[in-house]
Amino acid sequence: MALYEHVFLARQDVTAQQVEGIVEQYKALIEGAGGKVGRTEFWGLRSLTYRIRKNRKAHYTLMDIEAPAATIHEMERQMRINEDILRYMTIKVEAHEEGPSAMMQKRDRDDRPRRNDRGDRPDRGDRGDRGDRRNRD
Repeated sequence: MALYEHVFLARQDVTAQQVEGIVEQYKALIEGAGGKVGRTEFWGLRSLTYRIRKNRKAHYTLMDIEAPAATIHEMERQMRINEDILRYMTIKVEAHEEGPSAMMQKRDRDDRPRRNDRGDRPDRGDRGDRGDRRNRD
């Protein structure tokens, strides 16, 4: 059986419990066909880059799947029919990642320059005089 990573986006007006119900529905479909679902990560309600079917936000969910290709096709067919699912993407992988995904890992923000108390930019060192910038022809 092949390994897949599957991400889907559910509408913003469904609850987190309904998203879990959707995950359980597709998990039962996969396991009924002889596949396995590894980790499942709920990434939360996030803003979309652009509107999809009048939605500005969506619930993101990741599933690690081990199943035959026919099972994945059936799951995707059912997701196309489901009105609560805005988008989905399935990628075939060589191996599943261990531990949390990149979306769940804490972002290390200490390496970025910080602004001081007044909100000014940090000191950029001596950049030299840029001269008179008016009337350059």
